[in-house]
Amino acid sequence: MNQPKLKRDPEGTRRRILDAATQQFSTHGLAGARVDAIATAADTNERMLYYYFESKEGLYVAVLEAMYVEFANLEVRVDLQGLQPADAIRALALSTWDYLRANPQWLNLINNENLHEGQYLERSAKLREASSPVISSLSAILARGAATGEFRAEVDALDFYVTMVAMGYYVVSNRFTLKAFVGRDYSAPSAIEAVSAMQVEMLLSFLRPASAATSLYPASAGAAAREDGARMN
Repeated sequence: MNQPKLKRDPEGTRRRILDAATQQFSTHGLAGARVDAIATAADTNERMLYYYFESKEGLYVAVLEAMYVEFANLEVRVDLQGLQPADAIRALALSTWDYLRANPQWLNLINNENLHEGQYLERSAKLREASSPVISSLSAILARGAATGEFRAEVDALDFYVTMVAMGYYVVSNRFTLKAFVGRDYSAPSAIEAVSAMQVEMLLSFLRPASAATSLYPASAGAAAREDGARMN
């Protein structure tokens, strides 16, 4: 009696390899990750790993690509177009920071790749394509805000996005050293809420036109006195 043939699932095998490799690379880095451990965790063999990804370094690049694409897709899925510009900036920032807190593996991979000075990410042709929709969406929000006078004009969307991500990234990636150094746990819910509110306000304060910012944040008494004196002379 013939045994039934096992159904081939190349996409499932590839996905399992990527998942297992993500765990290995985020825990041990590129140098410390073991190909045999990845194959065992993926319930496959090393030959299939090399078949799909050619090398350990090729698998590492594929893991980085998958993580960045997932990050970008999450932000694109956030419904921002129906929101007022300031609310859209707030929603984008908070969703980005929430993702960073929920995905420590992503932070570990970024930190590891920075140790390699980005040389493996440079091999990828997909990463810049992944970021384009996010930057386009942010550009549209900034343009809507500028058109209504709510935001200043000519804000560079890429620079703003990098700054926004960096705000959330620092307090998450450095949460352990910050706790040891300053004694505050920035992973505690109360700290997350307070810091996030402050950071959102900082972003929105930057975007407000100079006249609006001046009315919201009047000059100090000393500065006001100097300005009055200058007008009198």
